[in-house]
Amino acid sequence: MPAGQFRFPAVLTAVGYHTVRSGKHHGEQSNDAFSTVDAGRGQGKMETWVELLRDRPRDKPFLFWFASTDAHRDWSKSKGIPEYDPAVVIVPPYLLDGPATRRDLADYWHEVSRTDDMVGQLRAELERQGIADNTYFIYCADNGRPFPRCKTFLYDDGIKTPLIVCCPGKTGPARTQSLISSIDFAPTILELAGLEIAPRVQGVSFRAILDDPSATTRDFVFAEHNWHVFQNHERMVRSGNFVYIRNSWPERQVLCSESTATFPAGVELWDAHEAGLLDENQARLFQIPQPSEQLFDLENDPDQLTNLAANPRHSRTLNELRELLDRWTAETGDSVPGEPSTDRYNSTRYKEGAPASNPEFRVGEFPGASMNAPSINHPGPVRR
Repeated sequence: MPAGQFRFPAVLTAVGYHTVRSGKHHGEQSNDAFSTVDAGRGQGKMETWVELLRDRPRDKPFLFWFASTDAHRDWSKSKGIPEYDPAVVIVPPYLLDGPATRRDLADYWHEVSRTDDMVGQLRAELERQGIADNTYFIYCADNGRPFPRCKTFLYDDGIKTPLIVCCPGKTGPARTQSLISSIDFAPTILELAGLEIAPRVQGVSFRAILDDPSATTRDFVFAEHNWHVFQNHERMVRSGNFVYIRNSWPERQVLCSESTATFPAGVELWDAHEAGLLDENQARLFQIPQPSEQLFDLENDPDQLTNLAANPRHSRTLNELRELLDRWTAETGDSVPGEPSTDRYNSTRYKEGAPASNPEFRVGEFPGASMNAPSINHPGPVRR
């Protein structure tokens, strides 16, 4: 993170909250934002969580940031957690419907169920302490499932993540159609705690939705795909049911670790590609060049397989979303790196530490660096 990066847990710590983070990595720069830092133990790094909640100081309000490594490759199994028959899993149309992919998806479901089990244990502990009705429980994720055309990609299967906010004493069962961005967590938590939202916070609080699920706190969400093992530079904006994606380097195949021939679903997909056995939807990952622009209607095309960017019927929507993304780029100080980080691997078939590592790998310019983006607080377009 840039020096001086605003971190909302540090604000809570400073006013007397007991703040704890445990589990998946957050970066060394986040350590001093919390009063307690715990590495976590066991599968999913969740073994210490109930204990941390049980032994908290009872005279302080608290924030626990529990970050599981589930569901994260490589998979592992736990006794007492549901296991799934590969025959019943749902294979999306862009993956190969083969035995390795089905087994891979079934094992992924197992890890998701393990996090569900831990959520139940944490809820039970809150109820045992008699504070379940006065504690906001936020269940969320940082990316989509780690499969080809999912994690790191800007399609819904890469960025539409679970979000459940529960506080039985303050919220009722409901669903909302409002768009929410992950950058909205910080202002929401600060508002729930009755604290000032610093000008550097670029998200918007969705507290109003917790009180009224029909409320709308933002009309647009934006997303980025930057370097993640391989060079990438894509940007996305969503408005209503329409999604626009811009690719700055369409001459490159869009890749990340999970979309290579490294894990079972990827291996099966690449093997079928090399054998010429893929259908049109499955072959999109291998298309060169990739589309420089994509437009999707999620209501009619939830898997985002039909690119409407060249369809004249949707030219008005395309131009509106282009302009929104242009505004966001200018207002937030985004940029395309002139000398980007290189690919970490020189092969699409590798394992961590394998000879396929690129000996010439180097960290290059970050997006936004040339525009001094860390000093810009503008959130970009939020409401119409």
